[in-house]
Amino acid sequence: MPIHERSDFYDVAGFKAGKSTLMPVEVEEVGDVAGKSLLHLQCHFGLDTMSWARLGAKATGVDFSEPAIALARSLSDELAIDVRFVHSNVYDLPENLEGRFDIVFTSYGAVNWLPDLAGWARVVSHFLKPGGTFYVIDGHPFTWGLDDENPDDIIIRYPYFRSDEPLKFEADGKGSYANETAVVTTATREWAHTMGDILNFLISAGLQIEFLHEFPFVCWEALPMMQKGEDGWWRLPEGRESLPFLFSVRASNRE
Repeated sequence: MPIHERSDFYDVAGFKAGKSTLMPVEVEEVGDVAGKSLLHLQCHFGLDTMSWARLGAKATGVDFSEPAIALARSLSDELAIDVRFVHSNVYDLPENLEGRFDIVFTSYGAVNWLPDLAGWARVVSHFLKPGGTFYVIDGHPFTWGLDDENPDDIIIRYPYFRSDEPLKFEADGKGSYANETAVVTTATREWAHTMGDILNFLISAGLQIEFLHEFPFVCWEALPMMQKGEDGWWRLPEGRESLPFLFSVRASNRE
């Protein structure tokens, strides 16, 4: 949290000055949120949640990190943004939050941390009003399998299909995605989920898929050879093979 709070990647100072942290894709695909209740799962320290509130949503953000929620509450109080933040593991949320929402939202670096995708989809369904909208935008499952340390070639390094055992990344002192010079000493565990897994678990939870979109760009430097455009998106160099780096799914509650 301290690394992310101070990083240029999150640009807290810019947010305080009025900058939105939402990318144009999700704003367009989610649609008008004014006056609607919105639940943001895995909200980190709440900049996107508060950006939705600035667009008129009655927003609630949830994260399992107590320091992240503490910072989110501090920022929302400082900036007088009316947002509710809940400290909870996403799977335990039905025990810690009441009500249903017009929109359930999650984004960017969320799905890979989930060991139980079926349980996640059930939580989404639990909190979505009849006729409500669920929206996720995240790194494409194919992209998570690529070697993110090779500066010259595009190489598949990690499995595409899910295993019961997570991918284990031990602490090596390398930087965070938000700050390459920071020393990170925390080991991580991540889970691979296929595109089919994501769609099918949402369908099994009672949601109706409205669309699946795939994009050849991403909002972080997913591979060392990627180049950042003026629009803020990272892409492969011109002439390199185009690959999917992001996906978005919008679904509705069939109740």
